[in-house]
Amino acid sequence: MKIYTKVGDNGTTRLVDGSCVEKHSPRVEAYGSVDELNSYLGVVLSELSSLINLAPQMAHLQKIQHHLFRVGSLVATDTDHDLNLFQSLPQIDETHIQFLEHQIDNLTIELPVLKNFILPSGHMGVAAAHVARTLCRRAERRVSEVYQSHRDTLQNVLIYLNRLSDYLFTLARFIGLKMKSDEVIWDKSQ
Repeated sequence: MKIYTKVGDNGTTRLVDGSCVEKHSPRVEAYGSVDELNSYLGVVLSELSSLINLAPQMAHLQKIQHHLFRVGSLVATDTDHDLNLFQSLPQIDETHIQFLEHQIDNLTIELPVLKNFILPSGHMGVAAAHVARTLCRRAERRVSEVYQSHRDTLQNVLIYLNRLSDYLFTLARFIGLKMKSDEVIWDKSQ
C-alpha cells in the first residue's frame, strides 16, 4: 500500500464511511484536532519516560491514546451516510468516561487544594501536560461543532473529551507535585 493516494490533491478527503468532504469541513477539523492531541500525548509520554515514579500515569496516557483512536474514527464517520458502519466501530462508552473520572479522583488525593489560578509552567512535563490540555479543549470545541447535528451518536465522545481535559489539568498538577516543581500562582497585579 502506498502512503500517498493523491485523493487529497484537490482539497478533499474521504471519511471512514467512504463519503468525500472538503478538508476544511468541521468533521475533518474535529478529527484532525483529536489526532493532533493524540500526537502531542506522545510528546508528554516522551517527557515522562525518564521519570520512574510516573510509570502508572504513562500507562494511563497510552491507554488514552488508544481511546483517542476510537474518538477519531467515530468523528470521522458520517452517520447520515452509514450508521451501521458507525455502530460497528469501537465505541466510547460510560466505562471510558469513568476511567478518566477514576484517574482524576486518584490523582487529586495527593494534590493540595487549588485556591487560585495557576500558570502552565514549571517542569517540562507539567508544561507539556498543559499544552495537551489546551489541545484537548480545542478538539472538544471542534467535536462540539459536529455534535450539534449528531447528538445521538457523539454524546459520549464529547463527554470523554471534556473529562480528558480535566484529567490532563490534574495530571499536570500531579507531575509538578512529583517533580517538586512549585505551582506558579497567577499574579492578578501583573
